[in-house]
Amino acid sequence: MAQFTVVIPLYNKAAEIRATLNSVFAQTFSDFKVIVIDDGSTDHSVKIVEEFTDTRLRLIRQENQGVGPARNKGVSEAESPFIAFLDADDYWYPEHLEYLNELIDRFPQAQWMATAYEKAFTPKLIKPVDTPLRSFEQGWQGEVPDFFAIAKKDAPAWTSAMCFSKDFFQKLGGFDPSITMGAGEDTDLWIRAALTQPMYWINSISAQHLQFSSNRVSHAPTLKRHFIDLDKYEHLAQNHKSLKIYLDLNRYSIGLKYQMAGDPSRAKTYFNALDQSSLNALQRILVRLPGGVLRFGLSTQRFLAGFGLRLSAFGR
Repeated sequence: MAQFTVVIPLYNKAAEIRATLNSVFAQTFSDFKVIVIDDGSTDHSVKIVEEFTDTRLRLIRQENQGVGPARNKGVSEAESPFIAFLDADDYWYPEHLEYLNELIDRFPQAQWMATAYEKAFTPKLIKPVDTPLRSFEQGWQGEVPDFFAIAKKDAPAWTSAMCFSKDFFQKLGGFDPSITMGAGEDTDLWIRAALTQPMYWINSISAQHLQFSSNRVSHAPTLKRHFIDLDKYEHLAQNHKSLKIYLDLNRYSIGLKYQMAGDPSRAKTYFNALDQSSLNALQRILVRLPGGVLRFGLSTQRFLAGFGLRLSAFGR
C-alpha cells in the first residue's frame, strides 16, 4: 500500500494539467498513487492525462459535480493512509511529498499537515505565503500554535500544499458539497479540522499556487456561487477570540465580493454580522465604499501585480 494518494480534481485544465502531473512524477519520494477525477471536462484535458503511462496513475471520470465532490470521490477511492491534494493548475517542487513524509515520521499523532507555499499572482509576482510561521527558521517543523490567529492574512492551510490522514478526513465529512465554485469549501474544512486537531507545518516552500491560470473556479460570478455558512460556527466563537476574528475576516471578504458584484443588500448582511473590532482601519473603510470604487481598486491591484507589486486588503 502506498503511503500517499495524490487526489487531483480536473475540469477543463488542458493548458496546465501536463505540468501539474509532471511535477507529481518528479517527486523525490516515490511511494504514492495518483487519482485524477475528471469532473466532466469538455476540453482535451482527459486526452492529456491519458498520455501518461505511469502505472501509479488512475483516471476516474464523472459528470460535473464541482471541486468538493470531485475531491471527496478521489479520497473515497484511495487506499493509502494519507491523502495529498493537488489542484490541476498548481505545481509541486520535487521535495513536496518528502517534506510531508518527514512531518508524518516526526509527528505520528498528526492528522493534517502542510508545507509552506508560494503564490504566483502573475509570472512577475511570486510571493511566499504571508504568515507569522514564515518568521521561524527555514525548515522548522511543528504544531501550528493557533490556526485561526495565524490565518489572518494568508492561511497556513492551502489545498495544494495540504495532506490529511484518510481516516481524519472522512471523520470530518470531507468537503461540503453544498459550497460551490470555490466559495469557501476549503475554508469550511479547515475550520472543522482546526477545531478538532492541531495542524502541523514545515517552513519549507514546496508548492506553487498559480493564480493566473485558465478557467479558475474562484473567478466564477459571485451571484452564482453558494458561499460557506459562517454562522454555523458563531456559537463556538463566543469564547474563542481568534476564531471570531477569522470568521469576521471571511465575512468581510465575502461582503466585498457581493458589493463589487452589485448586490449591496447581501453585502450589508455580511458586514452587519461582523464585529468591526475584528477589522483593521483600512478594512473598516473598505466596507463603507460603493461597489464601483471597490472594482476600481481591484483593477488597480491587478494592474500593479503585472509590475510585480502586491497590494492586499488583509494586512494587519
